[in-house]
Amino acid sequence: MRRTRLAGALTAVLALAFAATGCGNGSGGAPGRGGSGGSAPVGAATGTAATPDRVEPLAAPASPRLPVTVPSADGRTVTVTSTERIVPLSGGLSEIVFTLGLGGRVVARDITATFEQAADLPVVTRAHDVSAESVLSLRPTLVLAESTTGPAEAVAQIRDAGVPVVVVKPAKGLADVGTRIDAVAAALGVPDSGSALGKRTRERIDAVRKGIPAREEKPRVAFLYVRGSAAVYLLGGAGSGASSLLEAAGAVDAGKESGLTKDFTPITSEALAKAAPDAILVMSKGLASVGGIDGLVEVPGVAETPAGADRRVVTVDDGVLLNYGPRTDQVLKSLVGQLYGEKK
Repeated sequence: MRRTRLAGALTAVLALAFAATGCGNGSGGAPGRGGSGGSAPVGAATGTAATPDRVEPLAAPASPRLPVTVPSADGRTVTVTSTERIVPLSGGLSEIVFTLGLGGRVVARDITATFEQAADLPVVTRAHDVSAESVLSLRPTLVLAESTTGPAEAVAQIRDAGVPVVVVKPAKGLADVGTRIDAVAAALGVPDSGSALGKRTRERIDAVRKGIPAREEKPRVAFLYVRGSAAVYLLGGAGSGASSLLEAAGAVDAGKESGLTKDFTPITSEALAKAAPDAILVMSKGLASVGGIDGLVEVPGVAETPAGADRRVVTVDDGVLLNYGPRTDQVLKSLVGQLYGEKK
């Protein structure tokens, strides 16, 4: 998980936790989902997720039509003349490039690109900071970055070396999925493939949403960001990036609904009591870092919530949860299945 996937700049302590724990190197596996919820409003999950570790490229990807001149989110205009050697500097951007069918041109990855097709590529980030030297050593012809990619000096060094750097705005919700796909496709010179992928992604998300069970009372779900090895325990609020997914899954973001306007707030018993979640959403590596569900319910305040009392925990792999990209339908499907206890 990058800070960009947290939909904004997190607190300094969270940044330190990233460095200490290497949390971006999420699991690439596809563990099974938890059990059923019976008559309860939320299924009692076992703390495992159902997100796949592979991306699904378009069946008929287009060849790049170059050169192209595109706007960059940093206010620049960038001309791209070659996509023979691409370096995407976030897992979400890597996912889009591979799904557009240009994965064979990617020569490096960010630590958050955890899907199987990218696994053997060299990593050019460390503790989520870009190494300009590592990037330049691979002779890239195009670098894709996000507006929170850093440090700024490294990005400037890459640009000053003559490499085109196209910056893409980070995603904060489902509404950003198509925009990000289009921006990346335009920079790669494959706008038609971008349109096709955007259409496929929208249709798949819509299909999942149509299958969400109708409930009189929506389940309240709190998004917790936890890293036990760094003693970081945070409760997501309106800016965490999870609200859009939870609401699309027919749930209520308990942190947001309880009045938390920041991205994340340190977990307290009082804050959790006010949120009163029926279920807790955590990233898979975060759950593992606290010793699974047994360890999670020992975090102060968790056991006293309805979710903690019933051990209702929903997990999704770190590397895909907040990407808001071509696999968002699968993330949403996993959330729905775990929340409502329905078979995949």
